[in-house]
Amino acid sequence: MDNLTTCAHCGSDACYVNENSPTIKTYSCFGCGYTTNSLMKEGEEFYNQQVEVLPELYKDVMFKDEEGKCWFPTTINVPQQGMVFFNGSNKENAKWAAVKAVPVLEEEKEKYKNKKGEYYSHRMDMTTMVGFELKEFMDALSYIGILPE
Repeated sequence: MDNLTTCAHCGSDACYVNENSPTIKTYSCFGCGYTTNSLMKEGEEFYNQQVEVLPELYKDVMFKDEEGKCWFPTTINVPQQGMVFFNGSNKENAKWAAVKAVPVLEEEKEKYKNKKGEYYSHRMDMTTMVGFELKEFMDALSYIGILPE
């Protein structure tokens, strides 16, 4: 069952809950851009695997709720539209960043090939990167066309 709930991180009512199985729920808040799931608790194997590969910035801004679930910033990547990610050199200057996707030009397609040898149709254009404050996650999604402006 999927539904909306109040976000334990920011208090927004735009937190989407997806019941993946009887024991696992995923929480994705469109108010603050943070996400977690039932396995994201210190000591859980899944949590340990995730923290091992997360950037230090994400670890620095982690939030632990009353149930012990650890919340981290999410990354949204829609290959033909753009990407929203948490960006900064430390938690004091971190904000949301959004970049738009642009079509790969014929003359540059060799640079944009996947491991299967297939060509990507779009690439992220870092010249379009715009920063958004922490409470402007939905604005960042609007910038890349995921949500209406």
